[in-house]
Amino acid sequence: MAFTTDPGLNPSQSSMLKLLLLGGVDILRMWDGQTGQETQLLSGSNARSQKMRTPSSRIRRISMFAAAPIAILIAGGMVWQGSQAAFTASTRNAGNSWNTGNVALTDDDKGAAAFTVENIVPGQTGQKCIVVTSNSTVPGVVRAYTQNLVNSKGLETRIFLDLEQGTGGSFDDCTGFTPTANTVPELPLSTLATVNRDFASGGAEWDTAGTPGETQSYRATWRFDTGTMGQNEINAMQGAHVSIDLVWELQSNDSPVIP
Repeated sequence: MAFTTDPGLNPSQSSMLKLLLLGGVDILRMWDGQTGQETQLLSGSNARSQKMRTPSSRIRRISMFAAAPIAILIAGGMVWQGSQAAFTASTRNAGNSWNTGNVALTDDDKGAAAFTVENIVPGQTGQKCIVVTSNSTVPGVVRAYTQNLVNSKGLETRIFLDLEQGTGGSFDDCTGFTPTANTVPELPLSTLATVNRDFASGGAEWDTAGTPGETQSYRATWRFDTGTMGQNEINAMQGAHVSIDLVWELQSNDSPVIP
């Protein structure tokens, strides 16, 4: 059988493959278009199998495009593996919290009034001590003031009260009391009820450190003064009854220095 040219090959190409049938035997030869020479490559069944295994240009293009996304996935996996292998380190400040403080103030009066004086007469006097205890966990200021004045026959203008700060003494007995300050001067009850009526206008200031168990002693002294009054004015106050509350209030500092 004569040479036959594969229709899929261009004669102008520098090299071509030809499958020849010579005497019933398959021969695979390569044609060099520049030299005009042929070179036998394979024969028989090897030539047929080689032709069958040679992919067409279309298959090669499809294979190329199909391989692209696989390559991207492989590259992405390599990046992920690389990032997972990086060294890492961290530090933590855990358990931060904020809790409000407590302000607590008590005294040793056991619920009894400091003064319950019956049948007083002009010129009489008396005194009573009280120990105030701060059980607060934050620093603050304690001030004393008056509330709930009850008037009667002008007696409120004739009972004078003086409040001192100090150490020692107790509600039951002022023995051992030593004064250290007297910022609330002696004034009649009617005046105290006006000038010392709340925390802002209170006196006998005591600064607390915020340590539970801090104490401050006070001594209150009263007297019934009728020195400038006439007898008829004095007689007019018989059977009068006046009362007033003594208040100690603790308020925490606005901006205490706390670590």
